Amino acid sequence: MTRNVEEIDGFGSRRSTAYAERGMVATSQPLAAQAGLNTLRDGGNAFDAAVATAAALNVVEPTSTGLGGDVFALYRTADGEVGAMRACGGAPEGATREKVREAVADEGEDPSEAEMPMLGPHTVTVPGTARGWEATVEELGTMSLAEVLGPAIHYATEGYPASPVIADAWSYAEDLFENENAREAYLVDGERAPEEGEVVRLPKLGASMQTIAEEGADALYDGEIGEAIVDEVQSAGGFMELDDLRSFEVEWPDPVSTTYRGTEVWELPPNNQGLIALEALNVAEELGVHEYAADDPERYHYLAEAMAVAFEDGHHYITDPEFEDHPPLGSKDWARRRAADVGPEAGDHTWLESPAEDADTVLLCVADDEGNVVSYINSRFAGFGSGLVAGDTGIALQNRGASFSLDDDHPNRLEPGKRPFHTLVPAVARFDEDDWAAFGVMGGYMQPQGHLQVLTNVLDCGMGAQAALDAPRWRYREDGSVAVEARMPAAVQHGLLRRGHEVSVSRPLLFGGAQFVRSRAGVLEGATEPRKDGVAVGF
Repeated sequence: MTRNVEEIDGFGSRRSTAYAERGMVATSQPLAAQAGLNTLRDGGNAFDAAVATAAALNVVEPTSTGLGGDVFALYRTADGEVGAMRACGGAPEGATREKVREAVADEGEDPSEAEMPMLGPHTVTVPGTARGWEATVEELGTMSLAEVLGPAIHYATEGYPASPVIADAWSYAEDLFENENAREAYLVDGERAPEEGEVVRLPKLGASMQTIAEEGADALYDGEIGEAIVDEVQSAGGFMELDDLRSFEVEWPDPVSTTYRGTEVWELPPNNQGLIALEALNVAEELGVHEYAADDPERYHYLAEAMAVAFEDGHHYITDPEFEDHPPLGSKDWARRRAADVGPEAGDHTWLESPAEDADTVLLCVADDEGNVVSYINSRFAGFGSGLVAGDTGIALQNRGASFSLDDDHPNRLEPGKRPFHTLVPAVARFDEDDWAAFGVMGGYMQPQGHLQVLTNVLDCGMGAQAALDAPRWRYREDGSVAVEARMPAAVQHGLLRRGHEVSVSRPLLFGGAQFVRSRAGVLEGATEPRKDGVAVGF
């Protein structure tokens, strides 16, 4: 049982779009997909299956998600409602910029020069996952929280074999986790990551899930699990209090939307980066990207430039809407003005810096035969998060607060109770009256540009669901360069270079993890990310 990085990077298996009539689940780990599918078979709807799948991913893909993080949903219900769920916590009330600067400044450093760390107690924001799962099944599902957590609890206590991509990512924990409780919770014999195919058990996490199944989410927000979270953060020097957990509430915001060539696309509003995806689609439409052939370098140039201006605007304006307003970034009028700034050569675009470019997460999409489709996304930001695991709970705590800035003038400056700029963006699209899709592309700043690429592959290039996910991807980077997969045609790479883009070739895993389900005239379609371990399964 060894990790073979060349095999992980050089995926070559052929996939087809999956079809079914009763239910469809697409996600990045086969056992989690089966947990969702079995929930559908047992009479649950798409929302029950989404939570069952997400919970299973907490166990079988703990490298990218967990109860110590946040969860979001974009969905279309059987009765035609398009809605959103946001379970995203903010900074502790005691976490002022002044206190955090003093706490994180190096010895001898002027605290006014201190920067927000990537890891540690000051990056821990209030976790939203448990409350979000509970709200999903109570408001939209048909089963109990205890029922949908069953598969995850089984895998945590009885064990499962680690899959290849996840086993490779797990090795990061060997250096990240320093405390004994963290290493015991997630490393074999407290020393190493599991190998591919090695059976893993996470009994501490399983016990916490069992408690939540029996007592509800209050066990985390106003019970022993919450006390363990607070004790862990405070013992490491952080400012979280139990009242920060007690005051947390799930939101049901109105989605934001636009149309691209007649297809309506819905995204999450700020503090999420959904407006970036909408602006990029609008600018691409204004630039006439659909008029170019699928392999024309000009098409790739204008797609990249549309993405660049959207990032430039989004990173300047998007933050917690309770603290700052934003202009109409998702409007057609805004896109017309911004498209005028795009020329035949690579532009000079400036972003506000953030550590979120390459963050990790999990995404799942579910459709059922009632007409429900849901895109569900769960994350604790970067890999295993902050490096803290709460006592004996097995819950690794997120480092989403690393997205904050300690600069007083930054739009995402740290403030008590404020939610950070959030990369997570599930999405829904309506192609026709009886033709709906739920989709997403996980992976930090890859997410909105993944939405742009998948949708334009389907709508402009006529690709089927799986082909749209299989196609070679590009990625506009924070430094202004364009990364591409090695499979990208040489003519496209050379064409981008001729237009002034700095082009580099990167590992496939850098280009995100897409999932896609579609409900079209009673037939369900599913596609899954070929760069991950997952599957799309139906019945």
